[in-house]
This record gives sequence, C-alpha cells and structure tokens, in this order.
Amino acid sequence: MRPSSSSLKTLLRRTSLMATNPSSPSSSLTQNGISILTDPSSPFTTGLSQRLANLAQQLRLYKPPPPFQDIEDEIEEQRREEGAEKVVSQVGFAESATTISNPERFKPRRAAVLVCLFEDGCGDLRVILTKRSSRMSTHSGEVSLPGGKADEGDVSDADTATREAKEEIGLDPSLVNVVTVLEPFLSKHLLRVIPVIGILSNKELFKPAPNAEEVEEIFDAPLEMFLKDENRRSEEKEWIGDKYLLHYFDFREGTKKFVIWGLTAGILIRAASVVYQRPPSFVEQMPKFRIPRLVTKDTIMP
Repeated sequence: MRPSSSSLKTLLRRTSLMATNPSSPSSSLTQNGISILTDPSSPFTTGLSQRLANLAQQLRLYKPPPPFQDIEDEIEEQRREEGAEKVVSQVGFAESATTISNPERFKPRRAAVLVCLFEDGCGDLRVILTKRSSRMSTHSGEVSLPGGKADEGDVSDADTATREAKEEIGLDPSLVNVVTVLEPFLSKHLLRVIPVIGILSNKELFKPAPNAEEVEEIFDAPLEMFLKDENRRSEEKEWIGDKYLLHYFDFREGTKKFVIWGLTAGILIRAASVVYQRPPSFVEQMPKFRIPRLVTKDTIMP
C-alpha cells in the first residue's frame, strides 16, 4: 500500500511559504560545483508542477553539513589534542557524522549516485532504483541507486550521477532537474559517495533501457517509506566494541520482492529526512569504526 500524499501536500504548502518572492531579482549560489538558481520561475523549474517546483526550491536552499575536506583541519587538530585513534563511517552512514584517522593519508575514491524523484498519480514522491545484475563482480543482485565512480571528464558530482544513470538505465540527463547534493557517504570499499538529488519533471518521457551488463531490473519505491518503521528490520553489528544497526527495508511490487539495505538504505533515509524535514520514526544507531593508520586501495571495512 502506498503512503498517503497528505504529508507531501503539507510539506509542499510549507515550502511554498519559504520560496523567494517572485518580485525579487533572481539570485544564484554554487554548491559542490552546481549552479543553483534561487528564483522559482527560472528555466531550471520549467516543466515541473507547482508542487514539484516548490519542493525544488526548498531543496536548492538545503545546505548539507560540512563535508570531509571542509573540516579536515579541525579533524587533524582534534586528533593531535586527543591523541586517540579516529573513526570512519561504514555502510550507509554520512561521512560528516564521523571523523577520519590521519586525513592526510586517507584519500577515498569519489563516486556519485542519483536520487531521482518524481510525483506519481496520487501526489506521492517516488525514487528510481535498480537491481544490479547477478553478473556484477561486487554487490551482485543488490538494490542500488543509479551511479558510479567519477570519470576524469566529469566536472561535478551531478555530471557523474547523471552520466552513470544514462549509461545504466537510459535516463536522459535533460529530463532531470538537479536540485541539490547531500553530504558524502563512505561505502565499505571506502568509496566517497555523493548523493545527488534530481527531480524528474515528466515520468512518461523516461523510457527505461537497462544496461544488461550492470542492471537486471528498474523499479521505483515511495520515498517516505524510508522514514517509517513499517516493513523495516535491522541487524545489530559490532566492530571493536562499537555496536550499530544495519537497516533493511522490504518492498513488494506485485509478485516481486526487493530488499533495500546498506549504503542505499542509508542514503535514502537521509534523503527522505531532508525532503520531508523530519527524522525517521526509528533509531538509526550510527556506528563508529576504527581504521588502520594507513589505508590502501585494497582496504575494506567489515
């Protein structure tokens, strides 16, 4: 059963009050390499319904917590003062919520994923997801967001996310209004993953074309489900005395069942919290993981 649209409608009414006065001159800001217009009548919102335009305006004004590079000096000073081993986030947890051991030597590879939202016929927000091909060498058969590692030619995280989405599922970047980015997440393979939130103005124009080498299936799920305790389970883990919860969301579409967990679940919990402006109804219990003083490209967190 799909979630009620009442919470989304309330949110959009609230965000319409936050929108820039149309009579004011348009202004812009740059966030993580993305030029963001704060004028809701700008071409970047062309084609969006009024509800989605208001939501886009809210998300364009979102300011994520300082990412790793912005707090590197503070982290190093804390490390010197405390003389203690620092910690790193693990599967599906925001990098801004943890600290890094020896930041000069910790240089994670960069990647980006696309959190592509659209409005269904009931007025609810849904997010596009994929089931990875069983032929993939890593995370085969798992649910993920479209995305991948950055290429040298990518000028921004938005470029990486939309390019990968086109390669994986055939989503034309021109159909996506990129509105904001979230704080970086660290994967178990120490990839620095940047979630890029985009709005699909017309779902009917998207003709899914999965890359068979990478994607087995394309589907969508209600965004709000990642704030609810329904169809959710968790597993307690422990690493060097620190306990944390790994979240799993069970989702059914017809006769098909998908399990959304790990990094993907963590990113969607955060994205839903930002969009709906409220925390999840369950305890996240984020972990703290100690890492070796020297991290190599082959280091994998358990």
